[in-house]
Amino acid sequence: MSEEILAAAPWLLPTVGVLLGLIVGSFLNVLILRLPARLEWAWRRQAREFLGLPEEEERPPPGLVFDRSRCPRCGAGIAWYDNIPVLSWLLLRGRCRACEAPISLQYPLVEGLTALLSLAVVLRFGPSAESLVMLLLSWLLIAMAVIDLRTTWLPDELTMPTLWLGLLSSLWGLFVEPREAILGAAVGYLSLWSVYWGFRLLTGKEGMGYGDFKLLAALGAFAGWQGILPIVLLSSVLGAIIGSLYLALRGRDRSTPIPFGPFLALAGWSYLMIGEEGIEAAWRLLSATA
Repeated sequence: MSEEILAAAPWLLPTVGVLLGLIVGSFLNVLILRLPARLEWAWRRQAREFLGLPEEEERPPPGLVFDRSRCPRCGAGIAWYDNIPVLSWLLLRGRCRACEAPISLQYPLVEGLTALLSLAVVLRFGPSAESLVMLLLSWLLIAMAVIDLRTTWLPDELTMPTLWLGLLSSLWGLFVEPREAILGAAVGYLSLWSVYWGFRLLTGKEGMGYGDFKLLAALGAFAGWQGILPIVLLSSVLGAIIGSLYLALRGRDRSTPIPFGPFLALAGWSYLMIGEEGIEAAWRLLSATA
C-alpha cells in the first residue's frame, strides 16, 4: 500500500490486518486439528515399513488444504456460509446446523486471537517487510501454541520453518543481523537443552521436550542472543503463574505436565513487539500496582 492511500484512508491497513487475521485464523484451526493426526498416520506407516510389517488398510486423515470440513459427530459437510470466521459460530450459537452437536470454542478463539495479533503487528510495523515477516511468525506461533496445548507436541514441521524464517530474515537485517541471529538460535537451543539434561540427570525425569529447544532457537533467530534471557525469564514467570492457576482450578497436583511452548511463544512474541525496554516497563508497572 502506498503512503498516499494510507494517508487518505488510515483505517485501511488495520482493516486489512483484521480481515487477513480472521481468514488465516480459520486455516490455523484446520492446521491445528489435522496436522497432528496426519503426522501420527505417517509415523505409523513409516514404522511398519521400517519393521517390515505388512501394510494395514487405514484411511488417511483429511488433508490440510483440499479436504472439506465436516462435523466430527455426524459427518455433515460444512457449507461456506457456516464457515465464516467467528460470525458463523455466533450465528449457529456454537452448534452444528445438521445435528446440533457443540462446536468447540477453540474455533472463534483462535480466529479472534489471530485477528487481534495481526492487527497489533500492522499497527506496530506498518506496511513493511518487518510487518509481513512478523505476521507469518505470529501465525506460526499461534498454531504451535495451540497444538502444544492440545497434544504436548511442537512439530518439526512448524518449528523448523520458523527457525529458517528468522535466519533468512536476518539477511536483510529486519530484526537482527545474521551474526546475532545465528548466535541467538544456538544459545536458545543449547540453553534449554542444558536445562533438560541437567534436570534429567538429577531427577531421572524429562522436564520438557525437544520441541521447546527448537522453538526457543527459532525465537533466538529473530531476537538475537540478547533476547534469550528476557524471553526465558518472562516465559518462566508466565508459566508459573498461569500453570499454578490452571492446576488450582482443575484440582490437579504439581506432577501434572503443562506444555511450555505456549509460554515461550507468548514471551517471544511480546519481546519482538515491545522489546526488552517495554517488558521492563511492564514489570515496573506491575510491581508498582502489586
